[in-house]
Amino acid sequence: YRRSPGASPQALEDHYSPSRWSPRLDRDTIIDAHMAVTAAGTERARAGARTLLHVPYGNGDGEKLDIYFPTDPSETFPVLVYIHGGYWQSLSKDDSGFAAPPLVSQGVAVVAVGYDIAPKGHMDAMVLQVRRSLVFLAERCISIRGIYLCGHSAGAHLAAMVLSTDWTEFRAVPDIKGVVLVSGVYDLEPILHTYVNDALRMSREVAQRNSPLRHVPPAVPAACEVLMAVAQHDSPEFRRQSREYSQALRAAGWSVSLLDLAGVDHFDIIEKLSENSYVLTQVRGRAVPRQ
Repeated sequence: YRRSPGASPQALEDHYSPSRWSPRLDRDTIIDAHMAVTAAGTERARAGARTLLHVPYGNGDGEKLDIYFPTDPSETFPVLVYIHGGYWQSLSKDDSGFAAPPLVSQGVAVVAVGYDIAPKGHMDAMVLQVRRSLVFLAERCISIRGIYLCGHSAGAHLAAMVLSTDWTEFRAVPDIKGVVLVSGVYDLEPILHTYVNDALRMSREVAQRNSPLRHVPPAVPAACEVLMAVAQHDSPEFRRQSREYSQALRAAGWSVSLLDLAGVDHFDIIEKLSENSYVLTQVRGRAVPRQ
């Protein structure tokens, strides 16, 4: 792990505390505000769409997903799978439907994936759960015309781990056409030494095994496109991680775009996906072809 020489443990804590970097709200209120915005947005999305909620993709308590169907579905439709953030220890699929309305109105289904967060869940299990949720969709949903993954923060990490999956170990291979990674962490080793690991209890081996930056596979000819986004008001460490992971993917032959979005922080960079006019909504909409 590389960081500036002489960086203190407190500096590391600060760099991995996204709430410290927003000019919009103070650190004591921004996380509560984020949870309120995503919960209210999800409530609106559920009220305005045809849904199947709490669909089990496995036997575990957290192994459920919510499906938001297109307003006017054709026989087959693309699916955007959303993986929530919360530093692997908060939030849930029940706060994760807020980004559905602009997509379901354009003929795209949205699936919010649940997984067992810490302390119940551990990192290896969360990564496996997300992979298995995609296999479930590939096996059970015959209407799907391509899967597009979108993850925020810890969810971007989990989505990035999907890129390094050996699908020969699974019963089906999901047809992943594109991946959108928003303000993610791609090297877990720095957070071993921060408060984030208190609940995760990762060893160095677990952190290395589950760091996408350390497991970049060479792109195959039909490899999906990767869109990465980072906020102007993300911390320097989050910005560095996005830059380095995008460079590593590109070096391995992947098609990668890195968007540096002005005027947003770690939280509203994803909250604004509920808005049709937001630049990331529009880019994501272009990446996910409609009927």
